[in-house]
This record gives sequence, C-alpha cells and structure tokens, in this order.
Amino acid sequence: MKASSFLYFARFGLRTILLRKRDPILGTIILTDKCNLHCKHCSVNNIAAVVYPYGQIREEMAQLYGMGVRILFFCGGETFLWSDSGKNLRDLVVEAKQMGFLIVNVVTNGTYPLELPEADLILLSLDGDRERHNAIRGDTYDLIFENIRQAPSDNICFYMAVNQINKAAIRDVCLAARDTEHVRAVSFNFHTPYPDTQELALSKEEKAACCNVISQMMDQGAPVFNLKSAFSALIHNSFPTPCHQCVVMENGRLSTCGRCVDVPGLCERCGYFFVAEYTLLFRGNVRVILEMLKTYPKYI
Repeated sequence: MKASSFLYFARFGLRTILLRKRDPILGTIILTDKCNLHCKHCSVNNIAAVVYPYGQIREEMAQLYGMGVRILFFCGGETFLWSDSGKNLRDLVVEAKQMGFLIVNVVTNGTYPLELPEADLILLSLDGDRERHNAIRGDTYDLIFENIRQAPSDNICFYMAVNQINKAAIRDVCLAARDTEHVRAVSFNFHTPYPDTQELALSKEEKAACCNVISQMMDQGAPVFNLKSAFSALIHNSFPTPCHQCVVMENGRLSTCGRCVDVPGLCERCGYFFVAEYTLLFRGNVRVILEMLKTYPKYI
C-alpha cells in the first residue's frame, strides 16, 4: 500500500471513530449476475443473467467516488464475463484507478484467464481441496490452478466461504495460499445462510473450531488476510450490523453493507469476516485497530 493511501485511510478512520461518522469508504459494484457456474452455496447467480451496460457502470463508479468511497470492488456473477461497448473488466479496473480509487479489487471464480495485473487484489474463490471445492463448484479446481500458474502477477488472494461441505479443508487452502506462486494470501468468510442455503450454515461450535484452525495456521506462518481479534465476534455474531462504511451498488440501487441487508434475519447470521472487522474497527476497538495496522499493509 502506498504511504499516501495509508495516510488517507488513517485520517478517514480517525474521523469516523472520533466523530462517529457513517460515511462509506468501501464500495462494491455488481457488474452482472451472469455466471458460468452454479455453486451450491450461491443464491445470487443467474437470477436474470443480465450484464449491466458500461455507461451505467461508469456512472455508478462516479457516484461512489463522489460519496467518498476509495476502496472499490467489482463483483458478479462472474466478473470476467462482463463486457460492453468494447470495454472489458480490465478497462474498468484501469478507469477506476484513473478516477482516483486508491484500491481496486476484483472477485472471480478463477475459471477465466487472470490477466489483470492492474488490480490490487484478485479475490479468487477457492472452496477447499480438490474434492470439496469440486463438490461445491463443479470440476474447476485444476482449471483454476492452471490459470493461476499462467497469471502475470502475484495479486491473487484466495477467498473461501466456509460451510458444512468444506469446513475440514481450511488447512488445505491455507497451505495452498502459502505454497502457490502468484498467490499472496487467503481470506475467509463463514457461509451466510440465505433462505435456500440454510443447511450449509455452521453452528457457533463449528465456527469456533474453524477459527481455531485458522488461528493455528496463522501462527504457523500461513498468509491469512483476516484478524484474530474479530474471531470471537464472528463466532457469536456479536458485531454490529449493518456496516455503514460499506455500500453495494447494483443496477442503480445502493444498499448499505450488502445485498443481503434486505433479507429478514440475515444480518444476525452474517458470516462476512470483513464486515465484523470493519464495524469493530470503526467503533474504535483497539485490538482490531492494532491488528489491522499490522496485517492489512502486508497484503494490499
């Protein structure tokens, strides 16, 4: 992370904590809900299979920037399926940088060539070892690792949603992140149970066991892009929601925190690690602040 970006975020954090502000800093734009996969845990793919037009995406980028957002995520569906008006995903990342966003990340399932060196992070969904990942996402594990091998830069971060199918594969993903060239880190979430995927949700006891494994792997040097200081809140869902510093834009509609905010009862079962980390950070939790200052600069 550039020193200028670090100072910008530090000032934002201090202002938010001291003045109890609710201004957003992180924004996500949904480019499409079209996806080439039908993952068992996903509730938001191919609902309309629409690709949002370039002009609209460009306006949404400008709107988020005007609101003060400086960390931008492009999500789907599958982001690499997006193209319109002669533009592709890489063009959007470049334009976002030119617009002034300080960090631009992309979320992908990894089944398309990862030719995106301009992104700060490519968050690539890996949901376990070969057997468990393929059980969730179809026969894609080997293709993903071939695309990683051919990637032009080391800006890849594994992104694992832990659920009933893959909860025993946390160690495998940590080791893969440590040992795979071009992979910088791994970031975990717990499965957030939309009404059609509740059977995949973890109990508090299972979450605690998973956090113990993640902690052990961190102690052993695995590059985990999460904060231990937020684990207890994640296990017990005791962190405040929604996160007002995060917003999501889809088809012109702005949501605070995420698209799931409108699903009754879902916030109380949120499994997103970064939501816990951000809400605790901006409430002034000292342990989270200190660990974030130590951890985030290593991976962004």
